[in-house]
Parts: sequence; structure tokens; C-alpha cells
Amino acid sequence: MSTRIQTLHDDAAAPAIAAHNRWLQLGLGLLCMMSISSPQYVWTLLTKPLSAKLGVPLPELQVTFSLLIILQTFFSPFQGKLIDRFGPRLLISLGTVMSGLSWVLSSMAASTSMLYLTYGLVGGLGTGIVYVGVVGLMVRWFPDRRGFAAGAVAAGYGMGAIVTTFPISASLAARGLDATLSIYGIAFAVVGFVASQGLRVPRDEAPAKASAVAVSNVPNLRPSQMMKSPLFWLMFAMMTMMSTSGLMVTSQMATFAADFGITKVVVFGMAALPLALTIDRFTNGLTRPLFGWVSDKFGRENTMFFAFALEGVAMALWLLTRDNAVLFVLLSGVVFFGWGEIFSLFPSTLTDTFGTRHATENYGWLYISQGIGSIFGGPLAALLHQHAGSWVPVFSVGITLDIVTAVLAMFVLKPMRAKFLQRAGA
Repeated sequence: MSTRIQTLHDDAAAPAIAAHNRWLQLGLGLLCMMSISSPQYVWTLLTKPLSAKLGVPLPELQVTFSLLIILQTFFSPFQGKLIDRFGPRLLISLGTVMSGLSWVLSSMAASTSMLYLTYGLVGGLGTGIVYVGVVGLMVRWFPDRRGFAAGAVAAGYGMGAIVTTFPISASLAARGLDATLSIYGIAFAVVGFVASQGLRVPRDEAPAKASAVAVSNVPNLRPSQMMKSPLFWLMFAMMTMMSTSGLMVTSQMATFAADFGITKVVVFGMAALPLALTIDRFTNGLTRPLFGWVSDKFGRENTMFFAFALEGVAMALWLLTRDNAVLFVLLSGVVFFGWGEIFSLFPSTLTDTFGTRHATENYGWLYISQGIGSIFGGPLAALLHQHAGSWVPVFSVGITLDIVTAVLAMFVLKPMRAKFLQRAGA
């Protein structure tokens, strides 16, 4: 089956949706995602003042961040089910308010237990609702550009904190921790809530022409049906593998940069590590809509093969040239460019395969793989480094996962999906 067919399934044959309406929906979804990005991506600015305020060591404090990520991902199937039942506007509104409120409540926390409940629990559940809800809604509004749409809103989550990082840093210095958490928490809640009020479900998701039904091979499967298919578990394993390699870099970068002797080096007039982190945040966001658009044009699996292999090769070169600060900075950007696109390629491929009717809840089940990857790429990768006394085995595992996933995309996932869709069409 042609790779072009995969973007024409189900409701992809020009549904009766006004073009300006769906671009407005994309813009509103982007704002909602940006409003929930700071709890994850600005956390590093809060650790030192929180540690001083609560009088606790950093490892104890970091449990808060782990709770945020775990609750954001592991509860996503349940959140997706609620969104499909009660509608995205109501649930996404609730999620944006919960995310902002988590900061306001955290400003009042007097112990780590309270911080776990406010920043970790309330924030994790709130951001999870918004993330899954917005991605699930956008793949329904853009049946012909699912990869691009999912990538665009995912980029809002990945890059949204660029807007707030410097203002929050300045506010911490001028106003202190509690005032900053309260002010920005209210601001995030208001922006997200207002943007979410304009979100709508497409009125007509059915093919506009009867002739389109003939090329529609996608069954609208419920999660219970989807999870009986080996295809879902193949995608789940692939996303777990890619999440592991990417989150290993994300969570350990400052540590292995110090071991490589990079942290005290100046590159292009800036400290190497902050410069690398800035470039990484940009490329990690850029790659999501870009590779999503490429996959809409040239096929999901073809794009996966190129992007995943790119990250593997870049990580190998990164390891081999780890003593060169300039290459460390530049290659770090390439590594993130080859990783961030998983958040556009996998949700669009999943919807192409299992339909749009239960897209949000279905993606919630797939999104659990991100949480599993955070465990493998975070604490388990750190234990491997501690046991081996070197980063070489850790990088070797990440490189191997990237290359294996690229091969699986081209030579296993691609033919399996083609056969699945042929059988569904028959």
C-alpha cells in the first residue's frame, strides 16, 4: 500500500470544516499548551529557592518533579476517557486552571508533602488533561495534516517556557519565590482558561464525498479493541524506546556535560551548557511541526526511519567528540532535533491506524510510554552510569535504541500497518 494512502484514511477526505475555524482551533490549542509548559520546563529555576525555603536537600525536592511527570502520563488514559465523554472544552478548561492553581497552592506549601500534593499531584493531573486533550482534538481538526497539527501544539508545550523563563527568573530575584509562584500561577490559569473557551469539536468528521468511503480503511476502534492489536504494542514499545533515549539526555545532560569538562568552557561568547540548553529547547520544539509536516507528505514510517536514525548517529558523534565544546553544543541541537518529533509522529500514526472517534483516549494509552521512558532514561540510566563508572554504556544503550527503533519503523511497522489497513478495508 502506498505511503500516501495513510494520510487519506477515515475523515481525511476533506471533511466539511471551514479552514479558518480549524486554524483558530490550532492557535487556541497552542496557547493552552504554552500555558502549561512552565511547570515542567521552568522547574529548574525553582529548585534552589524551594530547597532554601523548605530546608530540604535536592534529591528530596526532585520527587516533586518525578510526581509531575508520572501523574501527567500514567493517568492520561483515564483523562482521555473523560475528555471523550464530557468534551474537550470542559476538561481542558479544568486542566489549565488546575495547572495554574498548582503554582498558587505551592506558594503556600510549608513542607515537601504539601509540595508533592500541590505542584506534583494537582499540577501533574492538570497538565496531563490539557496535553492529551489538545493533541487528541487537533488530530481530529486536521485529518489531512495530522502530523503537522500534533507537532505544532506539542511544540507549544516544548517551547512555551521560552516566553516565561527570563521573566520568571527576574521575578524570583525581585519579588521572591512565593510572590512569583502566585503571580505566574494566576496568569497561566487565566490565559489557559480563556483560550480553552474557544475550543470546539469538529461538527462533521465524516467524509464529505461518498467516493471517499471507498478509500477509508480505518476502523474507529475503542482502546479495548486497539490494545488487542499487535500494532499498538509495537508502537508502544517504539515510543518507549525513543522516550528512554531522549529523556536520558534531557535528565542527565548537566551531569555528563560536567564529566566531559564542558560546563566551564565558553563557546561563541557564552557558557557552553546554557547555550546548548537554549539551542536544544529551540530544536526540540521546531522538529515537532516540521517532521509532522514531512510525515504528512512522505509517510509516517519513512519519516520515523530518518529522524530516529538521525538521533542515533548524532548521539554517536556526540560521544566520540565529547571533548570538543563547540561540537558538543552543535550536536546537542541535532540530538534534540532527532528526538522531539516523536510527539507528532506517534499520535498522528496512531490516529491514522485506529481512527478518530476515540483518538484522545487511545493516545492517552500510548502516552504512558513517555512515563516509562522517564524511568528508564532517568534513575535507571543514572544507576547504569554509577555501576559502570562511565557514560559510554549509557550512550551506547541510547544509540542502540534509536537505531533499532528506526529499523522497526521501516521494516516492521510499515508492512504491518499496510496489511492491517488492507484487512480493515476488506
